[in-house]
Amino acid sequence: MNAADDKTIVKEYFNSTGFDRWRRIYGNGEVNKVQLDIRNGHQQTVDKVLGWLKADDNLAGLSICDAGCGVGSLSIPLAEAGAKVYASDISEKMVEEGKQRASLTLKNPENLTFAIQDLETLSGNYHTVICLDVLIHYPQEKADTMISHLCSLAQSRIILSFAPKTCALTILKKIGSFFPGPSKATRAYLHREADVVKILEKNGFVVQRQSMTRTRFYFSRLLEANRK
Repeated sequence: MNAADDKTIVKEYFNSTGFDRWRRIYGNGEVNKVQLDIRNGHQQTVDKVLGWLKADDNLAGLSICDAGCGVGSLSIPLAEAGAKVYASDISEKMVEEGKQRASLTLKNPENLTFAIQDLETLSGNYHTVICLDVLIHYPQEKADTMISHLCSLAQSRIILSFAPKTCALTILKKIGSFFPGPSKATRAYLHREADVVKILEKNGFVVQRQSMTRTRFYFSRLLEANRK
């Protein structure tokens, strides 16, 4: 399977069965134990990023690109804190869900712009570029190009999370076994941290903060890199 096929599958998945599943996972309603574990893990990653950015005490007016925003779990609180957020996702349904959630939360919706867009076609210039839990859909050779592209959009900082290439692969396969048949999740690609750091450094960034989120069924390495 090539990268183009992966992209098509991801787009179709998150506009069909995947949308309903992940909308529930990223929501507050009842889900099964595996989905609840993934919800909690993802939220921990989001909370860590919010904690880092709020600790810097300069969110008001900061331009941020949330690449692969999903239903706006990170974009909405960032906009609520005063940042100017450009949020994009490959899934039209995810973006529409994000817009609805933002309309119920934000007093100043002008801080948040949603767009249906894949990572490859993102353009512009932002103080900070964030891409959480998206690289799992990209094979290594495609991830290299994608990370470099995201770096080119970032004036000062890039924040990435990815599933590290460790024994966790076994856990991912176990997750897949809970979703048999046509509704099975997309392929999951793990990435070596050393490779990701090398790409960031090649593009003029150095890792400043890092963290690891690990639950029973969710694991994600989080890196914040600043431009040298």
